[in-house]
Amino acid sequence: MRAGIFVLVILASLASIGYAQTFSETIKKEMSFEKKSSDNAVIVANINGSIRVVGYDGDKVVLEVEKKINAKTSERLEQGKQQIQLGVIDNVDTLIFYVSGGCNTFSKNTKHGTWGYNWNNCNNNNSCHEGYDYNMNFTLKIPSAVHLTVSTINDGDISVENVKGKVNANNINGHIKLSNLTQAAVASTINGNVDVEYSQNPQTDCRFYTLNGDINANFQKGLGAKLSFESFNGNFYTNVDQLVPLPLIMEKGNIDKGIKYKVKGNNYQVGKGGALLDFETFNGNVYLKEKTN
Repeated sequence: MRAGIFVLVILASLASIGYAQTFSETIKKEMSFEKKSSDNAVIVANINGSIRVVGYDGDKVVLEVEKKINAKTSERLEQGKQQIQLGVIDNVDTLIFYVSGGCNTFSKNTKHGTWGYNWNNCNNNNSCHEGYDYNMNFTLKIPSAVHLTVSTINDGDISVENVKGKVNANNINGHIKLSNLTQAAVASTINGNVDVEYSQNPQTDCRFYTLNGDINANFQKGLGAKLSFESFNGNFYTNVDQLVPLPLIMEKGNIDKGIKYKVKGNNYQVGKGGALLDFETFNGNVYLKEKTN
């Protein structure tokens, strides 16, 4: 009896493998800014997959996307191949790359002036279901002075290197690594670490956040900044010796029962002070290191 059950399980597994359908392709694109200026920006909005961006001395944006579709039937695979595409918007001084198709539309929020996805719009109803799985891995080379905004949700990490413009990176289920930065940066993830390394200490405010992960921030010797740290289950560690506590910050707000005050502690001045470095975790530590030589 056991042998018969074992054979049935094996046959069921083989049948499942036999019906699995996979499609993959590599999409390559090279673009230039129609209007070149110090405000040039690149936006990459992914959904499932990773993003890797490297700044270089050239003037073109070089993009490569690895696209993969998985489905249980050839019909569903074909549907995924047709629906999931690389979306491109050329806004003269800004280039935007995103995932087009599936249960979402991508557009600009006119109220907030930001770009993002609007979900559950398939067939003009609220019950869209994709009969396939897909993954898009973005790799880009961009002019190093360009400002960069990148985001993804599932199945991928974000890596940014050698970008001298401002950087904004957002993830949900993955790590964020920002290397060789010089300007302001904002990095936020839910499940993952945030690793930041500056080749030139920032002169404007930065914010780094993770819910479940650590923040590792590395700066050059002689750091001057204001520092804010908040965590529920984490601690703050640093090798900086010129750390002076600052007074508590109280935020005042009106509520139905009166006035509410929110007290924010753990504020410090590093060196002679300067830009605000804001660190926040829930289940994780913050490690701030200053280069020692």
